[in-house]
Amino acid sequence: MNKIIKKKGLIKLIQKNKNKKIVLCHGVFDLVHYGHIMHFKKAKELGDILIVSITKDIFIKKGINRPVFNELQRSKYLSEIKIIDYIYVCESRSAADSIKLIKPSYYVKGPDYKHNASDETKKIYLEKKLVEKFKGKIFYTDDQKFSSSNIINQKNLLNLNYKQEEYIKKIKSKFGYKYIQNQIEKFSKTKILIVGELIFDEYCFGNIIGKSGKEPHLVLKENFTELYVGGSGAIARNISSFVKNVQLIAPFGDEAFLKQALKKNFDKNIFKNFLKPKKNFSSIIKKRFIDEISSYKMFGSYLIPERPEKQFSNKLISKIKSKLPTTDMIIVCDYGHDFLEKKSASFISNIKKFKSLNTQINSSNLGYHSLNNYKNFDLVIINESELRQELREERLDVAKLAKLLINQKNIKNLVVTHGKNGVTLFKKNQKFLHCPAFVEHSLDKVGAGDAMLSMVSISLMHNLDPEIVLFLGSIAAAINVKNVGNKVPVNLQELSRIIKFCLE
Repeated sequence: MNKIIKKKGLIKLIQKNKNKKIVLCHGVFDLVHYGHIMHFKKAKELGDILIVSITKDIFIKKGINRPVFNELQRSKYLSEIKIIDYIYVCESRSAADSIKLIKPSYYVKGPDYKHNASDETKKIYLEKKLVEKFKGKIFYTDDQKFSSSNIINQKNLLNLNYKQEEYIKKIKSKFGYKYIQNQIEKFSKTKILIVGELIFDEYCFGNIIGKSGKEPHLVLKENFTELYVGGSGAIARNISSFVKNVQLIAPFGDEAFLKQALKKNFDKNIFKNFLKPKKNFSSIIKKRFIDEISSYKMFGSYLIPERPEKQFSNKLISKIKSKLPTTDMIIVCDYGHDFLEKKSASFISNIKKFKSLNTQINSSNLGYHSLNNYKNFDLVIINESELRQELREERLDVAKLAKLLINQKNIKNLVVTHGKNGVTLFKKNQKFLHCPAFVEHSLDKVGAGDAMLSMVSISLMHNLDPEIVLFLGSIAAAINVKNVGNKVPVNLQELSRIIKFCLE
């Protein structure tokens, strides 16, 4: 009998066994241990049928390179346990999907959930409410507590390399989880102003069905499309769970369908200050066509605005000035689409507040976009290839290039990203600091720089130790590349859980 059951089969099973007591257990079950076996055994004693639902891979936020085993592997090894009758892959972040379908007589949780407030995710409250709604009972076992995460961490089942292990050990011995968490909690009162282009990323997913019969190009059968908020909007989303107030100054064409995307994606503490660079301005939309099976990007189609009106810089400067009295720090993101012209950049460069900057080279500005308009920044983030292009130098050592740029632009902190090879922080007249990347496989690199910028900016502004700054920035980037585009922002809860997993 195949114990792994899908939604349609599960519905039929429930209808067929209306008069039987069904017991539900739910979890990740990335590594099954003795504690789980005792948990399942106690659960089975409560009823006739034991169903175990597991969390889908995309919803698992437990740490670096998690889950160790994917949802198919987890389903298969759970199906080998005799006391489990059926396994179901839950289609929601919590057990809500499973509870609604199964309507269990008993929903069984471990002893660590008896005090609901101790659940960091707070999902237990929703789950308990749903169980009781369907006349079921929640049951807490009293079996011995074991932690899969601790076992995975202690035995290095995540296959961290030497550099990753050593960096984590250093952070753990010098600072520890509680210290870092206390520092992050101090971010909340920071008033942040973000200035830069708002970009909408449209991802069209489909299947490549072959080559066109008459022309030399591939054909994609479109299945579905998703719209993500990117650019300065992604930075605002990444930082909004850490602070109470985020002001965003960005260009926007006021399109109705894009307003809906903003409403869906923006938290209430993101305050929108939108401007039209010209009368008939259309918002920046970058459409990418994706093969759904391989996640391969076939090609992109961009809607890029024309240059703004001559006097637009004055409007932008006036808007920035109005926000300065209530601003603690400014994050500038210049993606090279003419929102920030020379006059605006010069004005921002002379503001006497903590300022961070990311200027990105992309397919639409390659060869002419530059840092030339900016100087006097507390932080600049740039990737290695952009640094080389900025200084027109292919072979010179990165450290020497960083020193040149720091002196030319009067930069206090220069962060150079190297993709899978990690990130390096350079300061004038100080030894550089390197941090490895904390990701094994990346699904999509779009937005990784924005995630890094968000976390490093606020960490440096609060004078955190540089080793912590790079660690937090690297974790933020790792969270981002696990998702498609800017679909899921970095958030306080997930970042804290990963740090805790690494350091405790």
